[in-house]
Amino acid sequence: MTGDVWSELVGQQPVVTTLRAAVASASGEGRSMTHAWLFTGPPGSGRSNAARAFAAALQCEQGGCAHCHACTTVAAGSHPDVTLISTDGLSIGVDAVRDHVRRAALRPALGRWQVMIVEDADRLTDQAANALLKAIEEPTAHSVWMLCAPAIEDVAVTIRSRCRPVLLRTPPTADIARLLVERDGVEPELASAAAAAAQGHIGRARGLARDPEARERRRTVLRIPSTLRTVADCVAAAQAVVDEATARADTRASSLEQRELDDLRQGWGVEERGRRPAGYAGALGQLEKEQKRRRTRLARDSIDAVLLDLLSLCRDVVSVQCGTGAPLINADVADEVARLADLWTTESTVRTIDAIVECRDTLAANAALPLTLERMMLELRR
Repeated sequence: MTGDVWSELVGQQPVVTTLRAAVASASGEGRSMTHAWLFTGPPGSGRSNAARAFAAALQCEQGGCAHCHACTTVAAGSHPDVTLISTDGLSIGVDAVRDHVRRAALRPALGRWQVMIVEDADRLTDQAANALLKAIEEPTAHSVWMLCAPAIEDVAVTIRSRCRPVLLRTPPTADIARLLVERDGVEPELASAAAAAAQGHIGRARGLARDPEARERRRTVLRIPSTLRTVADCVAAAQAVVDEATARADTRASSLEQRELDDLRQGWGVEERGRRPAGYAGALGQLEKEQKRRRTRLARDSIDAVLLDLLSLCRDVVSVQCGTGAPLINADVADEVARLADLWTTESTVRTIDAIVECRDTLAANAALPLTLERMMLELRR
């Protein structure tokens, strides 16, 4: 691996070439630089990593050496002129965007650019998108907006038409495995298995490679179809998925929520048994709403990961049934794949895939979790 800021953009050489040219242009060589960028690509492809690398390279006097003060502070999230705008909730509201628009208008404190990275541009509310649009239409000379979203269609047409698109692809499995070996010291065999199971998601591949519990949770998910013999089994399996997702969301959110509550109390000067200032109750209520939204999002993201694992299992089954000879995503459970390939017909496997895809679409529309999963489990049982 190279030692610059681009080294972890696995399998994205065309993107690196584009961004390098823009960095050179920003220094006066060419005309590739612009004030608004839209990074799109499938989950795990490295959209926000690409934006951060680009931000570091723009602030770095050497174009992204990865070792200077600018590069290291951008990587650590502490550079005063690089702001990360993200959300753990379901949306990014207009008030937050307005605050960042005002900040983007300020001159850089240390660097050469005021860089604003919107990690979840697809979660901007309509009002927030309108507030951002004006900043992109009338940028200051030193501001750069970098928006990240799964697909270009996920961003309002008025915004995306004013951004330069950067499309990231799904990283090849071999490249992800090599990254795990070289960066994290993972054994090659485990790295290859984790990279294949993650289906191009670099973060998930790293989690599977480093966390035995994560690998066991995945194997439990892949065993679900074999456990569905009765309607009661389907109901129990659906509830187990919801309970597991909820528990994981609670674990991830609890410590963060306590810190946010402590910060709110400190900001308002609230003591444990003292009087509450006027307006504190409203601020507390808003915080609790945001925390609830975050837990909902974390739980739904966890359930979606379960559905993606089931889809990968069905993909392997239909591949075996059709005799494609393609490598299995879930090679570590090849015996289970072979058993299901004998038990199911090709038509029933395709119907199962359709049921899982429909479940994902329904959950994305905020349908009730248990009922939607129960319906899918019933389809898997058939």
